[in-house]
Amino acid sequence: MFASFFVRPKWFFLSFAGWALLCILGWYFVAADLGSALSLGSLIGLDFPPALAEGADEAATAAFQTAMADASEFWFYQYMLVCYALFTGVWLYIARGQRWAKWSVAGSALIVFITWFQVQVSVMLNEWYGGFYDLIQNALGNPGSIGIGEYYKELSTVAIIIMVAVAVAVFNRFFVSHYVFRWRTSMNDYYTANWQKLRHIEGASQRIQEDTMRFATIVENLGVSFLDSIMTLLAFLPILWGLSAYVTELPLIGEVPQALVFVAIIWSIFGTALLALAGIKLPGLEFNNQKVEAAYRKELVYGEDHEHRAQPYTLSELFGYVRMNYFRLYKNYLYFNVVRYGYLNVGQFVPLIALAPSIIAGAFTLGVMQRVLNAFNQVENSFQYLVNSWTTIVELQSIYKRLKAFEGELNNPPPLAEPGLAEKVS
Repeated sequence: MFASFFVRPKWFFLSFAGWALLCILGWYFVAADLGSALSLGSLIGLDFPPALAEGADEAATAAFQTAMADASEFWFYQYMLVCYALFTGVWLYIARGQRWAKWSVAGSALIVFITWFQVQVSVMLNEWYGGFYDLIQNALGNPGSIGIGEYYKELSTVAIIIMVAVAVAVFNRFFVSHYVFRWRTSMNDYYTANWQKLRHIEGASQRIQEDTMRFATIVENLGVSFLDSIMTLLAFLPILWGLSAYVTELPLIGEVPQALVFVAIIWSIFGTALLALAGIKLPGLEFNNQKVEAAYRKELVYGEDHEHRAQPYTLSELFGYVRMNYFRLYKNYLYFNVVRYGYLNVGQFVPLIALAPSIIAGAFTLGVMQRVLNAFNQVENSFQYLVNSWTTIVELQSIYKRLKAFEGELNNPPPLAEPGLAEKVS
């Protein structure tokens, strides 16, 4: 499943996790302060400005802050690109000669980079919403203070961000489609090359034709979702931490340091544990479902070529197993979905409940409130990765079990042959 596409998959993924952690720590502890010496932003006019003189006026201070923010942002992107290039270059060298190296190494790196970029777009939108809702509050509270030109200027700013985000998202989906199909092709080639060893297994044709595609698609989607959750957490947790300064008190609890972060973590842990408990039986039922479906489909296929197969009694019995398993699935999904949808719908109001004392006290503006709600939802969704992905994980577990059993046949040694007559005589 993995070795056919990735070079040394265990070490590839472990090295990626280790390298990512090293790069993140390197940025916060070392690299962030080296931009003035190492940044190439000066080539396009984004160099770091000289230190601001004491007693500078408001206009000079604003210009300095803008120039510093632009230069720092360029240096951050430069640092990230160098990190990606180093990791990709080393693994492409290690994987030289492997058929799928460019797709598995460079393709994976590109998908991760695009995921990170999309998280940065979310951060930009969060900042824009804060300023825009403050503008609306000012316009509503002081009629005539905001001109129509200023209003449309703010909207044109977000239009540029959205156009870039849409273009990147469309390219990403196109590229991911090709990436997944290459992964499926690698598994397909591996299994078909060993078809004679696998053809006797129940549902062998389905496992090669359907399960390989589903496995590659689900793993890619879950992997990207997981990375998106981690990157979103890294991007928005500091923002939520800073915004928690506006919220010092929680209902029924009182004063809590970093209240918003506290609520997001507790609520997410509660939901994850609750959903895991409610859906504990689903992986086994999904696996059994695939088995009974494969047995029923196999008998129908045999019936196309052999008239003594697929008799009504046999088909009725096999379909009875299908029906019984589906009904058990429906029953388990009934209470699982009650818990899941109940939790998710109640969760929409948790930040509003947590903000109630601060809203009543008028502790912040409408723009700050929008930033708080958006940052809270981003952090909460990151912590709720298992909650949001549980049904997909269940499906992946059943597919993985099927393909793992499939591959197990290739690793089992052939049975020892019965000794011949000559051997017995000797």
